[in-house]
Amino acid sequence: MKIEKKLIQELVGYLDEFNLTEIEYGSSDTKIKVSRNTLKSTAHESTPQKSTERISEKLKGTKVISPIIGTAYIAPEPGGKKFVEVGKKIKKGDTVMIVEAMKTMNHVPSTSDGIIKKICVEDGQPVEFGQQLIILE
Repeated sequence: MKIEKKLIQELVGYLDEFNLTEIEYGSSDTKIKVSRNTLKSTAHESTPQKSTERISEKLKGTKVISPIIGTAYIAPEPGGKKFVEVGKKIKKGDTVMIVEAMKTMNHVPSTSDGIIKKICVEDGQPVEFGQQLIILE
C-alpha cells in the first residue's frame, strides 16, 4: 500500500480550514483518519500563561485516565443512561466510561472512591493513552 502524502496534507489543511478536530477519508482500498489534540489548539488561542493556569485549576483532584487509545463513550449505548455525571458519588471499580478500540468495548474503572468533579472528554471523542477522562474530588 502506497501512502498518499499529498492526500494526508490536504486532509490536515481541512482541519484548520473548517475548524475540525477530526476528518476521515475512505475509498475501496484505503482509509485515512486525521485528528488533532483539541487541548493544544485551545491553548494557542489565548496567552500561554492564562491557559496553563486554567488547565492547572481543572486538573486538581484524583484523575482517571484512559488505559488505551480509542473512542470514549459516556453511556453504554446512544441515548442511554450515562455512567457518570458531575456531582455523582462513585466507588473504586465503578465503570466511568467505555473506550472502544478495534471494535472492542473496554470498560474504564474508577481508580478510587469520590465525587465526579469534571468530565474531561465528550461522548464519542477520540482519546489517547494516558489522557485524562474524569477528575474526582
